[in-house]
Formats: sequence, structure tokens, C-alpha cells
Amino acid sequence: MNQRTLLGVLTPSSNTVLEPLTAEMLHDLPDVSAHFGRLKVTEISLRDQALSQFDNEPFLQSARLLADARVQSITWNGTSSGWRGFGDDEALCEVLQAETGIPACTSVLALNEIFHKTRVKNFALVTPYLDDVQEKIITNYREAGFNCIAERHLGDKGNFSFSEYSEETIADMVRAVAAESKPDAITIFCTNLRGPRVAAQLEKELQIPIYDSIATGLWKGMKLAGADTRRIKGWGSLFSEVD
Repeated sequence: MNQRTLLGVLTPSSNTVLEPLTAEMLHDLPDVSAHFGRLKVTEISLRDQALSQFDNEPFLQSARLLADARVQSITWNGTSSGWRGFGDDEALCEVLQAETGIPACTSVLALNEIFHKTRVKNFALVTPYLDDVQEKIITNYREAGFNCIAERHLGDKGNFSFSEYSEETIADMVRAVAAESKPDAITIFCTNLRGPRVAAQLEKELQIPIYDSIATGLWKGMKLAGADTRRIKGWGSLFSEVD
């Protein structure tokens, strides 16, 4: 049998968008497959109970099971460090790798790496989140040297409900932030929004790079596994232009 690339993905339990869209992006790569482990996430807010959903132990439990499948990378494809702080994901990756011996990454740290690689300074932010969650994300990015110059959010604490917004709703938000400012890039920041196809399509229309958080996690997970991300065709500049 030919060499396979097996990608481990940690997934919020109430997410119904991440898995099918990841499978779509990998459709033309029969030797690359994504394998998912879930941890309980049902609310996105700054309440202590909601924040505690992202403590390390549930991640470790799921990662240990993914390790049984001999995956070559493990990606937390969630955006929690956007409001909890990027150090949260950095520490998580260290713990996951120490526990399993498998390289680990997150969709948010991947996005930050992409911002650095593509020299993004001013960006626009599209999310489904509550006001205070959105403010925390903007603050964390500002402290990291990235300025949010336009934003739209839906005021929803979800998490399941995020999956029920249409691609048309997301596209309208992206067009709105593009019209309001001239960002270096736009990010669709939530792995339970239907963002990857919107990002790829609107890049052509708006002539602005658009980085969706589902796609950023897949991009980095593939890189850690030694796979060529340029083999993913039709899903935007992230895969065709960012090394």
C-alpha cells in the first residue's frame, strides 16, 4: 500500500462543520485522511464554566486515542486561544507532544504563523461570537502586534448554533469588513462556521487574502505530517501561495 498521511484533529463536541469541510478539502488526495477526536464544548463565552471546557485533560484524553491510529500530527482545530490567550495553545501543544510523541499544532497558532509569513499587520475579523469574546480576541491580537481594523460578529454564544449560519451570511460579513477598510487580510475565525468555501471564492472577488480557521488548522497539520499543502486545489491562496 502507498504511504498514507494520517492527520489527527481534535474537535469541539458540538461542531458539525469542521469534519465534512475538512473531508471536502482533502477529497482529491486519496492518500491523506483526517481522523477526529472530540472533547466537550457547548458554549463560547467568558463564563468560568465555558472557559474550563478548554482545560488540558480533555484534550489529552482525545489525543491519546488518536495516537492509537498512528496519526502523524495532532491539530486542535478550535479557536479558544483567541480569547483565552495564545500562550494557552502554546502550552497545549507542548503537553500534547510530550504525552503522545506526535507533533501538535492549533488553528489559531497556524493563523498567527500565516500572518507573520505573509506580513499581515492590519486585518479584519469575522466571527459568530459575543461582544466580550470578540473584544478579547481583538485585544490579544493587538498585543501580539496585529491590528484589527474592521470586524463583524453575530453575538451568539453557540457553539452548535454557529453551524446554522449560511455561507451567504458569512460572505456578507466578509464583504462588509472589506468595504469598511483595506485590510492586509481577513480571517473567518471559528471552526464551526462554513468559512472555507466562502474564503476561497471571495478572495477572487475582493482581491484580499482570506484565511479561514478550519483551513489554517488543516494547512499546519499537513505541514507537520510532511504533506504538500499545494496539492489542495481550489481552496484559496493559503494552500497555493503560503509555504
